[in-house]
Amino acid sequence: MPEPVLTDLTVVVLAAGGGTRMRSRTPKVLHAIGGRSLVGHVLAAVEQLGPRRVVTVIGHQRELVGPHVLEVMPQVQLVVQEEQRGTGHAVRVGVEAAEVSTGTVLVAYGDTPLLTGEALREFVAEHEAAQRAVSVLSGIVGDPTGYGRIVRDADGDVVRIVEHKDATHDERLLGEINSGIMAFEAGFLRDALPRLSDNNANGEYYLTDLLGLARDAGLQIGAHVLDDVVQTEGANDRVQLANLGRVLNARVLERWMRAGVTVVDPSTTWIDVDVDLAQDVTILPGTQLLGATSVGEDAVVGPDTTLRDCEVGAGAKVVRVHGELAVVGAGADVGPFSYLRPGTRLGAGGKIGGFVETKNAVIGDGAKVPHLSYVGDAEIGEGTNIGAGTIFANYDGVAKHRTTVGAHARTGSNNTFVAPVEIGDGAATGGGTVVRGDVPPGALAVSAGPLRIIDGWALQRRAGTAQAEAAQAALDASADE
Repeated sequence: MPEPVLTDLTVVVLAAGGGTRMRSRTPKVLHAIGGRSLVGHVLAAVEQLGPRRVVTVIGHQRELVGPHVLEVMPQVQLVVQEEQRGTGHAVRVGVEAAEVSTGTVLVAYGDTPLLTGEALREFVAEHEAAQRAVSVLSGIVGDPTGYGRIVRDADGDVVRIVEHKDATHDERLLGEINSGIMAFEAGFLRDALPRLSDNNANGEYYLTDLLGLARDAGLQIGAHVLDDVVQTEGANDRVQLANLGRVLNARVLERWMRAGVTVVDPSTTWIDVDVDLAQDVTILPGTQLLGATSVGEDAVVGPDTTLRDCEVGAGAKVVRVHGELAVVGAGADVGPFSYLRPGTRLGAGGKIGGFVETKNAVIGDGAKVPHLSYVGDAEIGEGTNIGAGTIFANYDGVAKHRTTVGAHARTGSNNTFVAPVEIGDGAATGGGTVVRGDVPPGALAVSAGPLRIIDGWALQRRAGTAQAEAAQAALDASADE
């Protein structure tokens, strides 16, 4: 846990809105970018402040939002806003339910995923140092349409915030906007919230009206201008969500590249915020690294690869692969066109080759499954080679069963292992073998009968075809020799 900014900091996160412009059954704050929900990003930033308490105000679809918030931050206090009547009303509900009366109260929004703990820390520190009753996190934008404007006097002091709908023509020309993120002295906040009025264009209780109340009382108010104002942007629809996702991804990629990771084509590479990459990793075009994926030093991933919650060891190569909850050992090779399903563990120096699907399979160090195979519910010993076209038949129609292949075994092509079976260390199987029982160590298992050759079959059974004509020509040529 980081050192707290203050000894008595309360953060109120507003997450009660409906987000109707998303046109989704999913609550707006639960939509995700970079591998986290919008509110998850905000809570992660808030946690970096080390606050005494975090209050999240929920309302719309609370049965979905509440459990998710508790999963992300179990210590949070959930407060329900039964009727959405504006930001001032939402904060009042949260502050009164949490019985906050001392210290500083920071108000944040659950749909601002680019917000960083560093920006919040600087904002709160300035608010406290200036001993203000109210501070606003503001920014300068080229097109302020739709935002509340920061109104300053001739001396540059903040006078008030006016919402876009209520602003005059001159006020709408102002470029400094209110992000909505505010900090308050708790005593003032508790006293002033009940005195807010809903006499405005929207008929709502505006949190921003507290600036006027503080100024009328002769208290200090001010604004902290955030240079990186995009951090405060929210996502109200799918277009804005996608735009924020691109910005976040670009920032994640830049951070990793500056840390020593090669990203060949940032425009086609997506990396979630919880991914961990070592120095000198190379990411080739068309790659997505998602969830809690980690990649070791000097590994190469891609092109055209998607890994979710996977672990890739140092020096491994993963090419055109789709993987989930899988482990690839150091120096191993995977792909192309391989599918690693949950429970796959490939040992150091091992190989999972082209058009191979694995599931719940442990493949030992140096073991190889090179071609066109399905390996499910299996354990393959070190140094073993599995022939092309092999199927581990793990399902009998009712239950799954496991196959074990020992160390340094050699299995033929086009084998089927009908689980449960065990192939011993150093054993071998012939091509086309169906293994229905255990094979002892060092033994050879074959299931096909002797090869039969029926002379003249094509001439008898395929007379008049190109096949028969080719056969006849070859026989004639052989007879002339």
